[in-house]
Amino acid sequence: MTKKYLITGGAGFIGSNYVHRLLKRGEKVRIYDNFSRSGASRNLDWLKREFGEKACDVIVGDVRDADRIAGAAQGADVIVHLAGQVAVTTSVINPRDDFESNALGTFNVLEAARLSGKNPIFIYASTNKVYGGMEDVELFEEPTRWRYKELVKGCPETQPLDFHSPYGNSKGCGDQYVRDYSRIYNLPTVVFRQSCIYGTRQFGIEDQGWVAWFIIAAVMGKPITIYGDGKQVRDILFVDDLLDAYDLAVEKIEIAHGQVYNLGGGPQNVMSVWAEFGPKLEKLMGGKIEAARGDWRPGDQRVFYADIRKAEKELGWKPRISVEQGVKKLFEWVKENESLF
Repeated sequence: MTKKYLITGGAGFIGSNYVHRLLKRGEKVRIYDNFSRSGASRNLDWLKREFGEKACDVIVGDVRDADRIAGAAQGADVIVHLAGQVAVTTSVINPRDDFESNALGTFNVLEAARLSGKNPIFIYASTNKVYGGMEDVELFEEPTRWRYKELVKGCPETQPLDFHSPYGNSKGCGDQYVRDYSRIYNLPTVVFRQSCIYGTRQFGIEDQGWVAWFIIAAVMGKPITIYGDGKQVRDILFVDDLLDAYDLAVEKIEIAHGQVYNLGGGPQNVMSVWAEFGPKLEKLMGGKIEAARGDWRPGDQRVFYADIRKAEKELGWKPRISVEQGVKKLFEWVKENESLF
């Protein structure tokens, strides 16, 4: 049965990929986006080329506008909330804007869902930053990476929350509101605490989307700066695998209702941001890449990789695309689309 989807941030990286998937299988889609990021207009143009000018509704709006998002939510069976401010560094520079976009914005979208009269499924893109620096978790250093000493399978959902940075606070606020709307209002919500998501249609910048940013910068000859020691470790997840989890949450909402899941590449898809990724990128480029060095940035975890066993057990989900496959796929997309950058 065809569903009506509202995708906030639907012209962004993750959003446009999901809209493409939904339209391809015949769902009805409404995009709600303020088009503040330069890549959003390019992503919308791509969707129009693929499916036609009127394939989906497009509402230009900000999630801080409670009345406008309430109108957009009318009739939706599923709301996927992706809109918001996305960078830790930007949140430090402008914490008010970050709070209004992420905390207030998420509250507005939740209220729009609650008052819509349809009790829609509500998926929220949270972040691993809600766990903070995890200073209580012992690490050890290897030649090219940091690693958890005891959390061999990665950070579980039971790890204590420790919001760090304005971004961590604002996203964490939304995270907890979404979870509680399931308990208090019986709204079928699902929180996905996402690790580093990467893939095609990602117009990464230095402050956010590091895998894409390093590839774009290398291909376009832009300067690269490595902050910290370059051995910070992340589990990276290709966007197609992320969208599989969104679909499974909708399909299995009776299980996922009110749940929180860590979503990332897991221990099998771990990479340090430069000590290991740099050589991979140099191999793809066929030559040495020069990179400047900078101080550690606030809120930058030395290690984060997710324990993804809960999502595997309850939703039947796990990543399919390896680091090597995904990075090569993104690199080839950037090379083929240099004119977009």
